[in-house]
Amino acid sequence: MNNTGASAFSYLIGTLIDLYIAAVMLRLLLQWVRADFFNPVCQFLVKVTNPVLVPLRRIVPSIRRLDTASVLLMLILEFFSIWIISRIGSKVIPLEQIAFFSIIKLMATLLWTYFFLIIVMVILSWAGPRLHHPVIPLIYQLTEPVLRPFRKVIPPVAGFDLSPIFALIAIRFLLVLLGW
Repeated sequence: MNNTGASAFSYLIGTLIDLYIAAVMLRLLLQWVRADFFNPVCQFLVKVTNPVLVPLRRIVPSIRRLDTASVLLMLILEFFSIWIISRIGSKVIPLEQIAFFSIIKLMATLLWTYFFLIIVMVILSWAGPRLHHPVIPLIYQLTEPVLRPFRKVIPPVAGFDLSPIFALIAIRFLLVLLGW
């Protein structure tokens, strides 16, 4: 396969696996915030992820509130994605580097997810209560645990909640620390 074909194939495989990892991550986060799983968006995520997660949960038990099967699945998928892309390309990466990069990439994915969720939440707050979509309450539920510590330290100023700005700064700082 020529270099362009290998790049296109790597992109396709990486994107498809990343989309599935995002679905598993969102499901895990929604479980963490105890979202309403009768919500159509949650139902979609459950239907997409159940075929892999249900059998894996029989083998990997949860640790308290942490769905370790979801975490393990994301790590395995990320590892496989990086491994297969390194095999398609001309650069073979050692397995321990792939494992380390998989963990870093998952942490970056989590941070980027929250970064964009907070931006969407801010935009939705400007649009006001006239918008009605099943994803809107989920966005507020997902962002609340991240924004709550900032709200405790930084009270609203003249009716403006500045906590999203400081949360975004903190998330970007962590992403820079990760080298992302």
